[in-house]
Amino acid sequence: MSYPCRIVAVMTVHLPRLDHEQRRARLARRHLLAPSWRAPDVGSVADAVVALHATDPATVYLSACARLARPDAAEVDRALYEEVSLVKLLSMRRTLFAVTAGFAPYVASSTARAVAARERAQLLKHLREGATGWDERRLVEAEREVLQALARHGEATTAELSEHVPALRETILRSPGKPYEARQSVGSRLLRLLASDGHVRRGRPRGSWTSSLYPWAPIPQLPDVPVREARAEVVRRWLGAFGPGSEADVKWWTGWSLRDVRAALADVAAVEVELTGGTGYVLPGDEGPEEAGEAWAALLPGLDPTAMGWRERDWYLDPGHIPHLFDRAGNIGPTVW
Repeated sequence: MSYPCRIVAVMTVHLPRLDHEQRRARLARRHLLAPSWRAPDVGSVADAVVALHATDPATVYLSACARLARPDAAEVDRALYEEVSLVKLLSMRRTLFAVTAGFAPYVASSTARAVAARERAQLLKHLREGATGWDERRLVEAEREVLQALARHGEATTAELSEHVPALRETILRSPGKPYEARQSVGSRLLRLLASDGHVRRGRPRGSWTSSLYPWAPIPQLPDVPVREARAEVVRRWLGAFGPGSEADVKWWTGWSLRDVRAALADVAAVEVELTGGTGYVLPGDEGPEEAGEAWAALLPGLDPTAMGWRERDWYLDPGHIPHLFDRAGNIGPTVW
């Protein structure tokens, strides 16, 4: 018995290709490091890199000034403390970031509120284990008293608030019996929690722009955005600024699960592209090459968003240098580009 022969045509799909040189050309323009691409204002800088790292108060100033057409620390001050056009949120990777006010609701809904819930659970655990007489009810009562004090007196430091809310002076014993045993004030942890929950913000430091001694001020709650919509917006902005990037890059930068990353990439219709040594994603219509631009150099501070933008870094840094520049958490100090 004979059988008919079937010929099946196999089509090879060629992905658009973006090599290391193309990625570096994008970085120079999109991160406002090439001189002709510098920004006119701080908000434009923050949006260009999606979010400014704010764990170290100085980083926000130095990262912004590295990208401003006219660098001026007073402009950063104005955005943070007068216009409040930049909002600090404990968010991606449980890290403090400064984002524009318009983007803040998306960061809050996609990431910051989940981080705040974990912060609350952790603080309650530490209070029960390392302090006396604390439970969830007492924590909520102390939060209420702090917010009432701020409503009456305006901005106040943690120490000033403890004059009105004595519970803030109590301490939490951490790691008892260990060589690194230490005590933390309830006040420092509770104000951090209120900030994570979006009830208070950091005011102008009592000192220079490098100071970490700052008062707290009450703020209105950020609007709710559906979580899926918020995640899609975060990924859309990340791809626009940092793309092409791999799933691993997006997962590391956001701190989300791989499932959430893949859902967000699908929601923005991310386009797969070929990279040197792998594949990545860009926004629809952003697959094309960019011409090599002008020569540039930059002095970037520790934790700058450009250096901290990707998990896979061998396209802009010799792999042999990575262990010497980044710690295990992916943090980096000041760099020369």
